Formats: sequence, structure tokens, C-alpha cells
Amino acid sequence: MPSWIRSALMRSSGTFCTSIVLMLLTLLTWSSPTNNPKTTTANAYTVNKSMTVSKNQQISLSRWIEIDLSEQRLRAFEGKRVVYSYRISTGKKRTPTPVGRFAINSKYRTHRMRGSGYDIPDVPYAMYFHGGYAIHGAYWHNRFGTPVSHGCVNLPVSQARKLYNWAGTGTVVVVRR
Repeated sequence: MPSWIRSALMRSSGTFCTSIVLMLLTLLTWSSPTNNPKTTTANAYTVNKSMTVSKNQQISLSRWIEIDLSEQRLRAFEGKRVVYSYRISTGKKRTPTPVGRFAINSKYRTHRMRGSGYDIPDVPYAMYFHGGYAIHGAYWHNRFGTPVSHGCVNLPVSQARKLYNWAGTGTVVVVRR
């Protein structure tokens, strides 16, 4: 067998093995969000900690997002300092926004959202924090400050863009009544 074929096979098998290891690590370290009432309140102690994942990677918990359902307001914090404060639209009574402590687990610049009674293409700046629930921009309404969504947290597009660029995967999201 020519040496260039052997070399290519070795390179691709190394990539394949690396992919398998990364997938296994992801599966083994994943945990579902909790709705435990003991974890619904965030304070400076829990939010300002940072945990070490490896020598090269650290997840900082100093940035966090609070969603206040009674005020229909989202606040983004760095430690105890409010960086952004926006009026939002959360879930209606029939389709409530989940309450609890979560983390942003995926981000999409645009994403199609479908469910019972809606199908919206190109939803901007979507940041998923619990199953199909996300913080995202809403170009289809301007009723911020009123619960009108199917459970997601809606922001005006320009504000969603700022928050999307500020928050990273792993950013803590606290939703309270």
C-alpha cells in the first residue's frame, strides 16, 4: 500500500477516534436542567463562582441572566452589576415559561421554530436554555411587557442581538415568578 494512503488512513482514523471521545465526554457530562425550588434563586455566592473544567477551559458564572415573569423584564448581570435590562414577552397562561435555574445550552443566529399553532422561520438570535424554550428576538410582534409567547422569552431584535453577543453557552438563566 502506498505511503500516502497509509498516512491518510492514519489521519482520518485519528480524527474519527477524537470525535468518538468528544461525543462520549459530552454524553457523560450532560445533565438535565433542574426545576428544584431550592435552586430557583440566584445570589451573589452561587453566581460569582467559577468552576474548572480542565486546565485550558474555565466556565465563568459571573455572567448570568434573570427573567422576572411578574415584571416581564430580563436583566443581564456581570456579578452584581446590571449590564442590560429589557422589557420582554414570556409565555401565556396556557403556555407558561418554565421557572427555575437553567443554562444556555445552544445558540443559533437564526432558527426555525415550530410547535402547536405556530411555525416561524428565521427566528433571530435564539439561545436555548431548557428543552425547546429559548430567549430570542421577535420580529412578528411589538407587545413587549405582555405575556404573548408559547413559553419562550421574546425580545426586540436589536436587544436580542446585544444579549446574544454578550452571553455564551453555559451562561446561567434564572427564571422567577
